[in-house]
Amino acid sequence: MSNKGQYEDFFIVDADVHINETPEDLIPYCDLPWRKALESIVDVPRRYLNIPGFAPQFSGNRPFWPGGFDKKTVNTPEQLRQELTELGIDIAIIFPDNLLLIATFPQREYAAALARAYNAYLVDQWADRLQGLKGLILAAPQDPHDAAREIHKYKDEEGIVGVYLPCGGLHTLWGHEMYNPIFEAAEEAGLPVIFHSVLTLNTAFPFNGLEQFETEFARHALAHSMSLMFNMLRLIETGVPVRYPDLKMCFIEGGVSWVPYMSMRLDKEYMERRRYVQHLEKPPSHYIKNFYYGTQPIEEPENPSDLAKVIELYEGEDTTMFASDWPHHDFDHPRAIINSGLSKEVKRKILGENALAFFDIDRQGKRLRSRAQKGILR
Repeated sequence: MSNKGQYEDFFIVDADVHINETPEDLIPYCDLPWRKALESIVDVPRRYLNIPGFAPQFSGNRPFWPGGFDKKTVNTPEQLRQELTELGIDIAIIFPDNLLLIATFPQREYAAALARAYNAYLVDQWADRLQGLKGLILAAPQDPHDAAREIHKYKDEEGIVGVYLPCGGLHTLWGHEMYNPIFEAAEEAGLPVIFHSVLTLNTAFPFNGLEQFETEFARHALAHSMSLMFNMLRLIETGVPVRYPDLKMCFIEGGVSWVPYMSMRLDKEYMERRRYVQHLEKPPSHYIKNFYYGTQPIEEPENPSDLAKVIELYEGEDTTMFASDWPHHDFDHPRAIINSGLSKEVKRKILGENALAFFDIDRQGKRLRSRAQKGILR
């Protein structure tokens, strides 16, 4: 399917690519009266991940260095398939672009309507429209019951392989009991959930405080990984991995160097304060080692073997998945893994095999077994 050249030894699954969904894209799929809201913002001035009423970005007032970034977007399945082929990527998992910020909307009905419209658009226009393009159901955190209905609605779509849980600007961390309908629906459907963050300035923890930094250098260094860390802690604190033992979970777009810290730190707290979390059946590190992780933005230490050591510390050889973040300006090429200090066997796992297992698909992108069997046979 692709001319990989020096990468032909590896089957590559990209666990994180982004499409540029716009208000006009979603209008045909959006329910009234919210369709009128989308129609009213079609002509508003836009910036990258910053569309009033659609992508409410509050950190867009900072200056870029002269020339700024090249804000590349993917607008058609044909464009995405061609670009992935040029990168040597066989299968890719699709996330939205603008709706990375959906968690920041205070209007429950509007957020749910946007999620429904996006899911219909994704299934109709993107997922499985060309070989190797797979989609994730967007679960609006503002309305967990509606999100659960969306999971049940699309669970048997061949092109759908998981559920996207947004973390950027999230006002109630994942793990709160209000989200139980989403976790229950995903586990019942046999669909894994993927936590994905994005940089924004927001009153939601841990994004409140980022405004004290003057530069994108400082904000971006912390925003994604801190968001994933806090959501992971809340999930463990409330016992989500215990209550939903057949639910596979992944944390994506925060790198991986934070994972050993969380594993060691939480085990230390558990030894001293386990009476507060008596519902946990094992130390936190047990659950952390069973979560999956996306590599982007991959750490590239001066000594390449240090990355291998980091992954070894959380026993991540079988739970780490390559993610490029294409087409964002800071995307990672597969060579970031191929040229790392990892063994060839581990490279093969991270570049493709782990993702095939996590999403339960074969090399043609087909499901290995029915949704009803997944939770039982995992």
